[in-house]
Amino acid sequence: MKFVKMKYSKSLLLLMVVLSWLTFPLLGKDSIKRFLPAGIFISLVVAVEDVIARKRKWWWWYEKLIPNVSGIVPFLWGPFLIGSMWILKLTYGRFIFYTIINFIVDSFFTLFMVDWLKKLGIASLIRLPKYQLSMIFFLKSLLLYGFQYVKEKIQYTKFRM
Repeated sequence: MKFVKMKYSKSLLLLMVVLSWLTFPLLGKDSIKRFLPAGIFISLVVAVEDVIARKRKWWWWYEKLIPNVSGIVPFLWGPFLIGSMWILKLTYGRFIFYTIINFIVDSFFTLFMVDWLKKLGIASLIRLPKYQLSMIFFLKSLLLYGFQYVKEKIQYTKFRM
């Protein structure tokens, strides 16, 4: 695939963050309080993952909104954080449905968005095949659900005492 740096790639990244955050209030106050800790947790996990990925050259971010800050930041604190909260809101408590929705969203990203990001000159996979990226997404989805499950068990136990 040909690598072409888009004139408006920074604008696209900024738009992606803004549009994600515009949906944030639509989650509702109770859902935000319930799922924000899990969203922040998994975003921090992905931030650590990005440091490892850069060292191992799994992927590379060509475009950055802020110089000297990883290019993953707009994805991490935009669609990934907000999207994780939306998926939890819509599916939590129905693990099979949660897994199916995550599989669909992650597959869409892996099969289509990765190529699109490369074409726009934003990011590309280097030493990580798409199937391994899919496996990493799946493991992170289990970690996200597990975090929320444990968080709610702890809250329920504290509430009962």
